[in-house]
Amino acid sequence: MTLSRSEVQQLLAEHGIHPSKALGQNFVADPNTVERIVRLAELGAASTVVEVGAGLGSLTLGLAGAGARVLAIEIDSRLAAIVRDLVAGLDVEVICADATRLDWAPLSGQTSGPVALVANLPYSVATSIVIRVLEEAPWVDRLLVMVQREVGERWVAVPGDPAYGAVSVKIAYWASAAVIGRVPATVFVPRPKVESVLVRLRRLPEPAVDPAVVSYSRLESVIRAGFAHRRKMLRRSLAGTVEPAAFEAAGVAPSARAEELDVAAWGRLAKVDR
Repeated sequence: MTLSRSEVQQLLAEHGIHPSKALGQNFVADPNTVERIVRLAELGAASTVVEVGAGLGSLTLGLAGAGARVLAIEIDSRLAAIVRDLVAGLDVEVICADATRLDWAPLSGQTSGPVALVANLPYSVATSIVIRVLEEAPWVDRLLVMVQREVGERWVAVPGDPAYGAVSVKIAYWASAAVIGRVPATVFVPRPKVESVLVRLRRLPEPAVDPAVVSYSRLESVIRAGFAHRRKMLRRSLAGTVEPAAFEAAGVAPSARAEELDVAAWGRLAKVDR
């Protein structure tokens, strides 16, 4: 139960909708891709799914068809109305809201059992949404998201990878992450100029750095300072942020660069406040 390419195009024409580049509206128009995402989401009979960016409802229909309760978030009121009509009679609640500003806490009261976030995320806001969910929605224990390939590779990068950066460390603080598939541009309407990937994130039982030892805000500030000048030696980029003695205490060479440290090493460095 999903939408074909012709059905997606027909809905757009019927409602006079021209996809918005500003909102990153590229709609999935391939039933095989939807079925693949639903299968990889590993949904049980009692699962609740939060979908961000419901679009025209193709993935929404697939998730509901698998037996999940779906909370579908869509910023565009025109699309939200279309999805409400499509899912009438199914266990789907359509929420017209901006996921980048959404208060995630109240949604926890509308969920039960294992909760997953499954989404085709707009490229420009994908990272901010995923980080906010990891930070603010602890009841979401896993995520399966479709994003621009470069973005996904940045999320899963490890020390030494060219794509490794501050967001890689923040993701590793909260979750294990892996690219589990590629998605060609041809499955979307309109067709984007980039390739997409499917990224699976599983929330860790506990953050990778004990928040009782190093606060998340402190860790963030150290990571941000370190990657602000990623090619500089850390003794320079972190001057004024960590004490010189912190390097020896953390077992980190002052001549190291930000891209060489994993999340545990960042945590050790952040332990010593100025």
